[in-house]
Amino acid sequence: MRIVEDVTSFEEELPALVLTIGSFDGVHLGHQRILQALIEDARERQGLAAVMTLRPHPREFFAPRNAPNILSDDLQKQALLEQMGVDILFYLPFTAEIAHMDRQDFLKEILLGRCCARKLIVGHDFAFGRGAEGNYEFLKEQTHRLNFEVREIPPLIIQGERVSSTLIREAILQGELDKTETFLGRRYAIAGEVISGRGMGVKLGFPTANVEPHNKTIPAHGVYVAEATMAGTTYPAAVNIGIAPTIRHEDMMIEVHILDFARNITGERIEVTFHKRLRPEAKYDSLDALIAAIQKDVDEVRQYFS
Repeated sequence: MRIVEDVTSFEEELPALVLTIGSFDGVHLGHQRILQALIEDARERQGLAAVMTLRPHPREFFAPRNAPNILSDDLQKQALLEQMGVDILFYLPFTAEIAHMDRQDFLKEILLGRCCARKLIVGHDFAFGRGAEGNYEFLKEQTHRLNFEVREIPPLIIQGERVSSTLIREAILQGELDKTETFLGRRYAIAGEVISGRGMGVKLGFPTANVEPHNKTIPAHGVYVAEATMAGTTYPAAVNIGIAPTIRHEDMMIEVHILDFARNITGERIEVTFHKRLRPEAKYDSLDALIAAIQKDVDEVRQYFS
């Protein structure tokens, strides 16, 4: 998959390009429905399937203090789009100029001009341009005058609920991994960098990798069965999310104990995939009781993967 970091400076002519636009946070089953239509249409016309996404997320631009907790960082999103069969990923830097661009100018200059779109595939709630005034109906009105096609994809309903990033975020924050997997289409994973900790895990006999997450939707506090992936290799892991009340951490931490693993990975990228929530986080009366609880968790993880 080709990645164009700034579509506003893109000047190539790409014939028969089919384009969809959105944040595609999480690339969940609703997104996948749009992407499948995109790729099918592109293949039918022997063209290219392209996605344009905005960076940063518009809500982060307009209200940084109330920005949404994201489900996937750029590298995760790129990998998922490539697996789907997308040919080109355009990034549009979301600036004040872009935010205030008229819908007609946005269509002509960005979508049809820079991206070379000959057909647009959009979701049911797609909106663009200043004040989000552009929508499917507006696009449909412009098709003959500007010589392009447009197709709207209806929402995906599962178990009576419309699949959305917001719905999935809520399930993750509640620790509802089964529901998350149902709507996401896969197990949820956070990605981040391994940072230095206080070394308490080593003292307890269970060294941990402390994760600074790039994607920010963190499951509910508790202990999880998980897998940790680094440099393409995956290991079983026990993960604690919370404040470790027995030893009184002040801040929320993501602590990953990788089974049968001893290498120092501080500074490396790690992806943690959640399989099952074992229990809520708990406070113990002594370190011995905490160690016994951790050992039980590790044994359950080992049994799960056996």
